[in-house]
Amino acid sequence: MLRLRDGQGELFDSVMPAEVRTLSPELAAVDQLLDDERFLEPFVARFACSIGRPTIPIETYLRLMYLKHRYGLGYETLVEEVSDSISWRRFCRIGLSERVPHSTTVLKLTRRFGPEIVEELNREALQAAVQRKLLRSRRLRVDCTVMEADIRYPTDSGLCAHAIDRMSRAVKAVKEAGLACGTRFRNRSRSAAKIARRMSLGLGRPGSRSTVLKLTGALASLAQRTVRQAKRVLRNARRRAKKAPKKVAAAISRLASDVERAERVVDQSRRRVGGESAIPNRMISLCDVDARPIRRGKLRNPTEFGYKVAVGDTPEGFVVAHEVHLGNPHDTHTLGSLLTQALATGMRIATVLADRGFGNETADQIIAAAGIADKVIPRVGQADAIESTRAWRRRYRWRAGAEGRISHLKRRFGWNRTRLKGLGGARIWSGYGVLASNIGRMAALAT
Repeated sequence: MLRLRDGQGELFDSVMPAEVRTLSPELAAVDQLLDDERFLEPFVARFACSIGRPTIPIETYLRLMYLKHRYGLGYETLVEEVSDSISWRRFCRIGLSERVPHSTTVLKLTRRFGPEIVEELNREALQAAVQRKLLRSRRLRVDCTVMEADIRYPTDSGLCAHAIDRMSRAVKAVKEAGLACGTRFRNRSRSAAKIARRMSLGLGRPGSRSTVLKLTGALASLAQRTVRQAKRVLRNARRRAKKAPKKVAAAISRLASDVERAERVVDQSRRRVGGESAIPNRMISLCDVDARPIRRGKLRNPTEFGYKVAVGDTPEGFVVAHEVHLGNPHDTHTLGSLLTQALATGMRIATVLADRGFGNETADQIIAAAGIADKVIPRVGQADAIESTRAWRRRYRWRAGAEGRISHLKRRFGWNRTRLKGLGGARIWSGYGVLASNIGRMAALAT
């Protein structure tokens, strides 16, 4: 059952000193903004239900997520900090005699609400900023960056060893549930660890490249044999699990998923050993299968592993559009969704500013289709004559601030690395970071 507010007061509120009951200026302004009913409407439209176990109040959930992304806290740390702070308890509408929601409850709600709710919350916040005339600019600057996935550095050998370990644990869980107990399966985790150890000892020596490729092929063969045996276990387990409990069905589903991912890892490892360097749609993690290697041409990090994010902001400091993309699409292909998001807020865009990656005919057509006549974008290849004029350079100079906006989002609002898995998790994570940034900016401009 969806619960929007907790209207019941507490006796402690009347006996506490005024100094304790007073919020900081920032939290007081944010608290007033989040009291708007528009932030509850997306939850009512999607999850309204009058039966079942009551959720935590949505007003409490929104304030918890603001604190989490505003101060870069983990879910467990967030619960501990709110429990210990009277001020944060009052901000989150949690009484002194009430228990703070458990960290897993907040995490599960975040996953259940999904990225669509976050998109609607951001749209409502920006529409409120336009209505209150806090967002009045008609200039939009866009840029792209990479949000890293929460994974270790990927190697083909490491993925093969990890796949063997995951399948072994999944088969063990299935057999402990009483299924496919007689099906033969050998745990090859120790053999994989020995090969990985030999590989690490050979690094840095003459001829180490050929040694690494040879041992990677050995790990791929070991993983392939594990896949064949795991498939037999899976086939026999499915025969006997027609009406299995949910826990047993979850173990079978986990094994099936691990086998499918292991087959992809074995295939790409063998292609790599065979000399193929460019493998499209390459898997770099068994935990986050949507993450991809992305080359952005940066000197410090030539290759990053995660998701490409396009972002658009305004002179007031509002992030009016952002989009998380799978893989590494061309910058131009991200422009249309950014303009659509920005226009949906009620903002009137007169000028678009971007770097040279957007300087082509396709971008010009997208901007013209959105009804925007003015653009300040350098062309790819031969520079136009207008780019050397003082007036054009003065206007284009403001575009460099997009790098600072991205750096600010990464340092203060968690955009450097998503802690949620999958493309949907990355969109949830980035969306709440943008929401915290925009709400904080609205509070600063309103006071």
